[in-house]
Amino acid sequence: MDDFTYRDESEVWLAKVLSEDYEEALARAASLVAAAQVDENGCLVTNTTSPRKTRFHGHQLPAYRFVYCVLNRAVIGWKEVVRHRCHNRLCLNPEHLVHGSRADNKRDDWDYWANGVDYDLL
Repeated sequence: MDDFTYRDESEVWLAKVLSEDYEEALARAASLVAAAQVDENGCLVTNTTSPRKTRFHGHQLPAYRFVYCVLNRAVIGWKEVVRHRCHNRLCLNPEHLVHGSRADNKRDDWDYWANGVDYDLL
């Protein structure tokens, strides 16, 4: 019996981008990071009031998610999240981004509310 793994549309799209258009995607991710400004916490932030979006090959997604997936060659679905260790949703710094579940993200929120962020650990 063959193993079957269901992939949502975003996973199929990301897998195609990473296998067929990786160099172009890498250049786009690099341009997004280069266009961001460094804040006092080491976050690479955009001048937007909500997380920046980017469009690539017919799909629009948060820029931080695109940067994370391309730089880490990660194919993740919409049920999974890219978490901000710095707790700044405007941040594009690849060192501040980690893959996780929605439950991980909620635990991050609780920890942030209780303890804040220790930027020396980032």
